[in-house]
Amino acid sequence: MSQKQFFNNQSPRRGFGFGPGIISPFIKVMLIGNIAVFILQSMYPQMTRALGLIPGEFFSDFPNRLYQPLTYMFLHGGFGHIFFNMFVLWMFGTEIERTWGSKSFGKFYILAGLAGSILTLIAHSSQPYPTIGASAAIYGVLVAYWMMFPNRMLYIYFLFPVKVKWAIPGMMLLGFLFSGGNIAHMAHLGGIIFAFLYLKADWRKGLLSSRIKNLRYKRKQVKLEKNRQQAEDIMKKVDAILDKINEVGIENLSKTERKFLDEASSELSRKNMKK
Repeated sequence: MSQKQFFNNQSPRRGFGFGPGIISPFIKVMLIGNIAVFILQSMYPQMTRALGLIPGEFFSDFPNRLYQPLTYMFLHGGFGHIFFNMFVLWMFGTEIERTWGSKSFGKFYILAGLAGSILTLIAHSSQPYPTIGASAAIYGVLVAYWMMFPNRMLYIYFLFPVKVKWAIPGMMLLGFLFSGGNIAHMAHLGGIIFAFLYLKADWRKGLLSSRIKNLRYKRKQVKLEKNRQQAEDIMKKVDAILDKINEVGIENLSKTERKFLDEASSELSRKNMKK
């Protein structure tokens, strides 16, 4: 990511204020982890090639470099690179983590980064130099925020209010058009596609689950209504037999009527015991 813009998030609940507040648990771990790796990377530059995603070596030395699609997202190409990524993670990821929970958000973040590495491997299978950075995961976070809070106001350069639904696509477009030649566009695109499909699939899953629950409820209601109707029919026949007993005596009941009365009595007793 190469954009140098800073954003102010205005939540309709809190009014004007800078940033989303206290750093959430998973993001705190990511900030500490990425900064620690960046310091080590500055001390040991060979880490970039050892832990970065190098498609050519990944495939030629398969499966010995299966760790690269994960480790590449903890490496960065300079202070500006890591600062912007971690700043955006805090600014936009904090509220998502609070909404989803740390476990769900952490899974989403890692999977978005892995999606970026997969698309990079597919599109640049013979690439001889490393792809590094958390940008695929960060772009996934931006897409998630864009889909969840489209009408939030962002203050670009602290001055210009723009809704999220316009600001985030604008950021991405500017990043694509004006970035340098060393930007991992395929990794960014992988994070974007994954985030969009992930949230859409989650929505459809929720809708499908709701429909299944409604169908089960309707079936249960039909079954209960059927049982209630059967119970009413039984009680009508029992009442008719009891009326006959009062009029002519139990000794004048037919075998069929006696059998029905016994079965009805047993069935009603069984149902009462279940309750």
